[in-house]
Amino acid sequence: MINIRNIKTFLILALALVVTVLGNTMVSSQSLDPKPQAASATEIVLKSDVQWGPLNPARGDQSPKAGQLWGDRTGSGPSGFLVEFVGGFSSPPHIHNVTYRGMVIRGLIHNDDPDANKMWLPAGSFWTQPAGEVHVTAANDRNNLAYIEIEEGPYLVHPADKAFDNGERPVNLDQSNLVWLNASNITWVDQSERPASANGAKVAFLWGSPQDGQLNGTLVKLPTGFTGEIQSHGSTFGAVVIQGQPSHRSDKTNTLEPGSYFGSEGEAVHKVSCDATEECVIYVRAQGKYDVVSS
Repeated sequence: MINIRNIKTFLILALALVVTVLGNTMVSSQSLDPKPQAASATEIVLKSDVQWGPLNPARGDQSPKAGQLWGDRTGSGPSGFLVEFVGGFSSPPHIHNVTYRGMVIRGLIHNDDPDANKMWLPAGSFWTQPAGEVHVTAANDRNNLAYIEIEEGPYLVHPADKAFDNGERPVNLDQSNLVWLNASNITWVDQSERPASANGAKVAFLWGSPQDGQLNGTLVKLPTGFTGEIQSHGSTFGAVVIQGQPSHRSDKTNTLEPGSYFGSEGEAVHKVSCDATEECVIYVRAQGKYDVVSS
């Protein structure tokens, strides 16, 4: 005799087993096909589109001009901006409330103690100015341009009698003293197995530590004819063109003259090339690591 109760029990158990298997299959399918992450947006600021205003309005027509590239130097947080000095500019002794870093893009710039002999830094040179330290800044002619960045705003100018020592010391690094490293020296510049004579991309370390989660500043030199990518793996990435006219390809191709900026947040790929007859030098401020890969 067939036991109806046993058949019902068997059918219920079988149905439960099928539901469990199907449920597990759906979960597994979802875990193998995760929702794709949104691509990181790239911000591009051409030098020709920069809006200019006085760096220090209190000096009137004698104030250097400032043009914002990213962030807001008048607010809190980090920022980067361009500075142009009037011809023959020389500031009075003064201090700043925050430490800043500078890159010479064009012309000759002097930044040192008030009594120091002029040490003119040419294009491609790097300097730092600690908060609270008395100094003067000068430019040798009208054709000059510098990039300045700070890690905490606002950027202010105070008289020399407000000086203080924050423990930092200034750096003046002439471009002739930069140490350039290529793929034979560091692992995160990939030259796609090109021979050493191919003269691939090079990197010069300036400040910070190029490790995961750490802020750092470097210069990237791309040879003429370079085509490839700069792959950012950290939370922030910003780049300012110092020399040459590299191309940046995203929705469209932009030719970036010195003083132009491109940046992104999170994982991002920047497709760049250096097609002109002059090498391209790019200053990079990054949080974490990035790769330079030629194609």
